[in-house]
Amino acid sequence: MSNDTVIVTLLDKEYQVACPEGQQEALRESANYLNQQMRDIRAGGKVIGLERIAVMAALNISNELLQKGGVEASTEPTPSSAQLKGLNDKLDNALHRYSQMKIG
Repeated sequence: MSNDTVIVTLLDKEYQVACPEGQQEALRESANYLNQQMRDIRAGGKVIGLERIAVMAALNISNELLQKGGVEASTEPTPSSAQLKGLNDKLDNALHRYSQMKIG
């Protein structure tokens, strides 16, 4: 099976991604969903930097997938929504303090 290259856009930046033949539309839909999640996080204003926004989006999407039962549970305990929200809040606060240190 050959791979095709698909160009996806995340936060106004284009990325070329290798994709198995026949999966291009699924990749585009996934990229659009990720892009929207990243835009929502950026619009919240607490998370700065493309890498940090991408990590937060990945955590949120992973949590959604786990909550919907879309992946098999591992042997590790799955964090609850409250635990993930607490972690998100801690990360937001730490990133905010870090950005204030850089500004000051």
